[in-house]
Amino acid sequence: MSKKRPTYDAVCRNRKASHRFEILEKIECGLVLHGAEVKSLRNRDVSIEEAYARVDGNELWLIGCHIAPYAFANAQNLEPLRRRKLLLHARELAKLRQRMDQKGFTVVPLAIYFNDRGIAKVSLGVARGKQFADKRRDLKKRDHQREIDRAMRRHR
Repeated sequence: MSKKRPTYDAVCRNRKASHRFEILEKIECGLVLHGAEVKSLRNRDVSIEEAYARVDGNELWLIGCHIAPYAFANAQNLEPLRRRKLLLHARELAKLRQRMDQKGFTVVPLAIYFNDRGIAKVSLGVARGKQFADKRRDLKKRDHQREIDRAMRRHR
């Protein structure tokens, strides 16, 4: 039985992640938000370019994610760069911790979105950093594919 992929409109994407890292595995987890952070998220006032995830004890934390203060909230605004807890099942966290303990692996957020029920989710990627030559190879491969696609369109 095939599992239906969820359709969602991403609030924020980490476009540089696929350029900087080789994404080996993707994980979806919940995001704990407080106060008016949900409204800021719905307004797309968020950036995950420099964010990463770290296991601390038995919890997973999103560090470096910037959620701008909501303009119409007064005393309820929190610090924009505070650590935010990510929600995972214990077995998923154990598997993720095992991957992170290996040398060269990191966990980067790929996208933040609201699922069908309106719950904030984060798509995380277990990644390994790319070397300069790997990045260059990917650019050449993408350019070559673009040329092939153009040539195919001309012959139709």
